[in-house]
Amino acid sequence: MCLHEAPLAIVDLETTGTHPAHDRVTEIAVLEVNGFELAAEWSTLVNPEISIEPGIQTLTGISNEMVAAAPRFAELAGELYERLDGRLFIAHNARFDYGFLRREFERAGLKYLSKTLCTVKLSRRLYPEHARHNLDSLIERHALACHARHRALGDADALWQFLQIAEREHGGEVLAVAARQIARQPALPPQLERAALDAVPEAPGVYLFYDEGSVPLYIGKSASMRTRVMAHFSGASSARSIELSRRVRRIDWKRTAGELGALLLEARLVKELAPEFNRQLRATEGLCGFAFDGRRLRFAGAHEIDGDTLPFVYGVFRTKRAAMQALRGLADEHRLCLQALGFESGPRHACFRHQLGRCAGVCAGRESVHLHHARLAAALASWKAADWPHPGPLGIVEKNGAGEETEVHVVDRWCYLGAARSDAEVAELLEGGRRGRFDFDHYRILARHLGKRGVRTVRLAAPCIAS
Repeated sequence: MCLHEAPLAIVDLETTGTHPAHDRVTEIAVLEVNGFELAAEWSTLVNPEISIEPGIQTLTGISNEMVAAAPRFAELAGELYERLDGRLFIAHNARFDYGFLRREFERAGLKYLSKTLCTVKLSRRLYPEHARHNLDSLIERHALACHARHRALGDADALWQFLQIAEREHGGEVLAVAARQIARQPALPPQLERAALDAVPEAPGVYLFYDEGSVPLYIGKSASMRTRVMAHFSGASSARSIELSRRVRRIDWKRTAGELGALLLEARLVKELAPEFNRQLRATEGLCGFAFDGRRLRFAGAHEIDGDTLPFVYGVFRTKRAAMQALRGLADEHRLCLQALGFESGPRHACFRHQLGRCAGVCAGRESVHLHHARLAAALASWKAADWPHPGPLGIVEKNGAGEETEVHVVDRWCYLGAARSDAEVAELLEGGRRGRFDFDHYRILARHLGKRGVRTVRLAAPCIAS
């Protein structure tokens, strides 16, 4: 890659925050360079259609008032696309700027793809003796003239000055080699086309890897799917990751409004499709807990655990082994007798744990059975599952950061019925006889999410999504 010959676009953005799925662009600058000569410069404020936080306003100097009359990204997307098309995309921390622009173009109905060159990585390669390579460090170290720091055109101009200085100090050939090494895209398995990767959006959702027979190999989730998918093929070193890269033939993805939807969908698909490379979230036939009626403690199997019985089950575990390990810990903490409870065998007198001081001695006549079981009941209380605190089904409303997409996750007595994007879909989930089967992973995800502050929920006796 010879920077003297390649058409370049030196780009800088200012944004409302750091996440392309949630935040928006507030200012764009593009320097067009041909033959390593500046051919044109272009910049504009952009109306992000969301509020700019005070801290960001202080950092950039761009206020809500300044962008109120600026064009929306969709209004300038066509012109910007023409300026960038066919040019090497250069930015400081290029992944950030490139990810934001791809997401903004996607909202505008355009698919933007480009090779990128990150000047942070270029500086590290050309000046390895220095520890810091952020833009402030480059400005100070190379005496760059930046007329407006944290404004798009000022920062883009500083990058252009840095490229010129790097070319003078190292020569065009060294600069070209360094740029070629840095701009190299992550190596994909040879059997995959790059278009398959480029099609994955930088958005929340679930991605699926398939083998040549369309058998699912792996299912994952991410708030930024494309970045996460790329990571699978960047420096894979473990035997499992190398084997996965070797066998994958197709990538599919399903977009969600946010993280909750991605978590729930991943848990469901892993159980339904049972991909070979997913160790967690697989089918839970071994699911179990404990039932206690005041006299006898026993295992409760998976067939006994559902949304109705959950309040009467103590602890929910993936396997009996995990359940027994937890029970031993509880017994040690509260000096309970596992022999008296029927979970350990031994002589009909003082158990071995009593001799070690881990049992209060109900087995040796040192404590009445009634007192022992009362202490057991008090200890088990900490394992009691959360009651369903609602009179009926609940909708958990999830929007993406920009408020463009909304999903309602329909839940009834901890059973996840599915995600809906319209009132008709909500009604179908509620009325179609699709009473959800209790799923331990869904329960944990939902309970954790509903425990957060600011979660928006609606009772589902009436339509909940505006048409």
